[in-house]
Amino acid sequence: MADSVLRIIPLGGAGEIGRNSTLVEYGDDILVIDAGLMFPRYDMLGVDIVIPDYSYLIERRGCVRGIVITHGHEDHTGGLPYLLRYAQAPIYATELTRGLIQVKLREHKLLDSAQLHTMTPSVPFQVGPFSLEPFRVCHSIPDGVGLGITTPAGLVVHSGDFKFDHHPVDGKVTDFGKLAELGGRRPLVLLSDSTNAEQNGATPSELTVGELFDEVCGTAAGRVIVATFASNISRIRQVIEAAGRCGRRVGIVGQSMISNVRMACALGYLSEPSAPFLSVDEIEHMPAEKVALVCTGSQGEPASALVRMVNGGYRQLSIQPGDTVIISASSIPGNEEAINQIVDDLFRRGADVYYDDLMKVHVSGHGSRDELKLMLDLIRPRYFVPIHGEYRHLVLHARLAQEAGIPAENTFVVESGQVLELDEQGGRLAGRVGHGYVYVDGLGIGNVGEVLLRDRYLLSQDGFLIATVLVDEHNGELLLGPYLASRGFVDSGEWDALMEKAKELLVDALRDERHSAAGAPAVIREVLSTFMYSQTKRRPMILPVVMKL
Repeated sequence: MADSVLRIIPLGGAGEIGRNSTLVEYGDDILVIDAGLMFPRYDMLGVDIVIPDYSYLIERRGCVRGIVITHGHEDHTGGLPYLLRYAQAPIYATELTRGLIQVKLREHKLLDSAQLHTMTPSVPFQVGPFSLEPFRVCHSIPDGVGLGITTPAGLVVHSGDFKFDHHPVDGKVTDFGKLAELGGRRPLVLLSDSTNAEQNGATPSELTVGELFDEVCGTAAGRVIVATFASNISRIRQVIEAAGRCGRRVGIVGQSMISNVRMACALGYLSEPSAPFLSVDEIEHMPAEKVALVCTGSQGEPASALVRMVNGGYRQLSIQPGDTVIISASSIPGNEEAINQIVDDLFRRGADVYYDDLMKVHVSGHGSRDELKLMLDLIRPRYFVPIHGEYRHLVLHARLAQEAGIPAENTFVVESGQVLELDEQGGRLAGRVGHGYVYVDGLGIGNVGEVLLRDRYLLSQDGFLIATVLVDEHNGELLLGPYLASRGFVDSGEWDALMEKAKELLVDALRDERHSAAGAPAVIREVLSTFMYSQTKRRPMILPVVMKL
């Protein structure tokens, strides 16, 4: 590779929501920007989270000069514990983001070995050959930054997740001056957040949500319960402040929420209310109209605090008639069904429920089309790469860039794993690196593949059928069986007649002298799958168990 070539490689977050991670590579030096996770889609059965394929980085672990995290959301930090198992490098993050990372790494028992450094907006620092200038951007969490990255090939600007909110919760607006100054240096390339490329106009301010919280806290007859992400420190702050103005005491529910709130209070990003946070025991004995709770569960996650409060998972805490529940988060693609289910269950328990389709209880942390245009006008890059969005978002953002004057040949829609090379000869796509999904399932990392997921899907559809036989290992003669058992296939009332006929067919097929002991599993699968489909129009997974004597 020529030293003059700059390579931009999104390992995730390009063509999807989540798994945000981008590499900036020059020669033998690699800078990693973010290391996020993605929540599993509906068809990823049993999977806990999805992370980028880090095999390219692991092979080049000695070239990784640093990992820079733009803000503290899971889709930018959640992959760190898995990356750090194989590739150690200094981590740079703003103060709040570093605190959230510490909470996460402590849970994974990786904190002691991590090399954490605090970066400050507007204070440049050096990582290998890369000169970094973090600049403040507004998002739905404090302490978010974008990055100006001076490389030997030119200036790269990474927007981070951003919107241009003039009334952010923490009062710290996007650094327009720095954006204009970077734009005046004729950046080589802009990598820009595309999440809201479909939305016209500008994204509403976080201020609108705070006003709604004031209204609900002031009028609700019972407890007010707000479900949001544990990392959404701005939203938690709004609930605490609204509760204080309405004379309610605040309880924090959910272990990840409690850990993050403690950390944010210690760093000064949250102010503890005048009365201490309520414990679970105190919540139970407080007048309902004097209580406000913040909890996890905005995505209907089975183990979250809100879901456990609905289904009886908390011994002392449950949803009661008269509670007002606010689900303050937009749905992650694939989670719609779980969210709809928890909303229905809340209504069944007698709660009043406010959610995004009903009332603006959440605003996006991402800029809409007018803000994306403004970012392009301020930076005025030679090349443009849309990131952080599904494929349609990238395409729409690329078209927006072309409308803003960037030539089509200088606009690259790059999907996760694709390599963009930039040098004096121009820009071009140059192949792919490892880019597939890596599934985390319990303690397993990457040991769940597409075949296993397909098996889980089949099991969820029509169940399974086990056929056990004993055969002579020399000639394949049936000595004992078949014995049949199933789960999730047919009701007990249909079982006896169906299984008797299936056994007869199996006995006839296995006694055929053309079949050997080695061929018995294939015979069992063929006979049972054909017969069961003809009788039930279902396709259970067939599991032959052939013992040889």
